[in-house]
Amino acid sequence: MKKFFVILFLLIFSVPVEVLAEGDLWDNFGDTNVYGQKPVSDEEFQQALDSKKGKKKRDKNIPKGESFSQSNETETLFNTTKELPVLLIPMDLKAGENGVIPTGHYQVLGEKENGNVYINLYQSHDLIAKLPAQETDDDFNEPAINFVKLLPHGDYHVKIIYGGIDFNAYTVLDTK
Repeated sequence: MKKFFVILFLLIFSVPVEVLAEGDLWDNFGDTNVYGQKPVSDEEFQQALDSKKGKKKRDKNIPKGESFSQSNETETLFNTTKELPVLLIPMDLKAGENGVIPTGHYQVLGEKENGNVYINLYQSHDLIAKLPAQETDDDFNEPAINFVKLLPHGDYHVKIIYGGIDFNAYTVLDTK
């Protein structure tokens, strides 16, 4: 049995190995490969790369036909929507004679209209309450420019303080 393996081993390594494939792998497929694609020469490939180097892509963030100045941040700031501060009202509040402001979260926007100051409470895009307010120069020791807070004001009242870029204001409401 030993002699058999030795002879088999010698026969395997003594037979010359013939090279079956020569040249490029594309040579085995002829004019097209398995997917029907035509082989491309090195010159054609380099020519395609060179044609793409000269073209610049257009920046899609710059609108067509409009003048665009990247240094004009003021215009961009005025055109963006404002982030309104949010106020949590943890109890029902009286607004006016028969009005009630229910418990919930409200976006708050202060506005001046005909010389009067109002604090508007919004939920989504719906105006829930338009509260008359008193304008003040006091910033209520708040570190932020835009703020709104609900503060206790005696046993049966709360005070809503509001601060914005244009003015600061407050209003006092009764608890229900």
